[in-house]
Amino acid sequence: MPKVLGVITARGGSKGIPGKNIKSLLGKPLIAYTIEAAQKSGALDRLIVSTDDPQIAEVARQNGCEVPFIRPKELAEDHVLHLEVMQHAVTVLKEKEGYAPDYAMILQPTSPLRQPFHIKEAADLIIKSKADSVVSVSEIPENYSPHKAMVLERNGILRLFNGNPVYMRMSQRQELPKTYWSIGMMYLFKPSLLFDSEHPNFYGEKVMPYIIEKKYVVDINIPEDWKAAERALKKLLHG
Repeated sequence: MPKVLGVITARGGSKGIPGKNIKSLLGKPLIAYTIEAAQKSGALDRLIVSTDDPQIAEVARQNGCEVPFIRPKELAEDHVLHLEVMQHAVTVLKEKEGYAPDYAMILQPTSPLRQPFHIKEAADLIIKSKADSVVSVSEIPENYSPHKAMVLERNGILRLFNGNPVYMRMSQRQELPKTYWSIGMMYLFKPSLLFDSEHPNFYGEKVMPYIIEKKYVVDINIPEDWKAAERALKKLLHG
């Protein structure tokens, strides 16, 4: 079976919600939800946490997750991309341990409604499809469809986002193609993409969607998101 590395990315410098990754959500640390889902999925060859924060590292270990290194502080700043974080994680594991997975999955603690079957199905999908990557997405509501979106030009005239006049706007539901947005719950990809000589990335050319039901979609960044996550988690747990 192909080896799938799960990397939980959890830096310590959250500004929107201080200490977010280890703050208690309905009785357990936020990061514990992601660790538990990943462990129960049975899809990962290995699960690690990449963090710069000793407290996060300790909570992760207490919840049975491996923390094989402490991320350098310069890779935990606000402007640092997940691309750089994953390049570091994959490189360290290869250089220090000779560990080289077939696929790598980014798992952000800010998606506590993620279920074990999501991780398993995403892994099955990339193996079956032989895609470069699998990205978790959710359908964009019709009233927010980019096919209905409009912009103001410099002269103040309203036009469709694609440049067409407004009268060409699709008005019938049946005309609207389904559109999707990336929800950040999972990114699964071939590690070699991270080190592409021209365009380092974690998507590649062949990107498969893993569509998530709306009831599982929450991304915690601000206090309002935290409250929404509490409500959604209660509903998920108790119906």
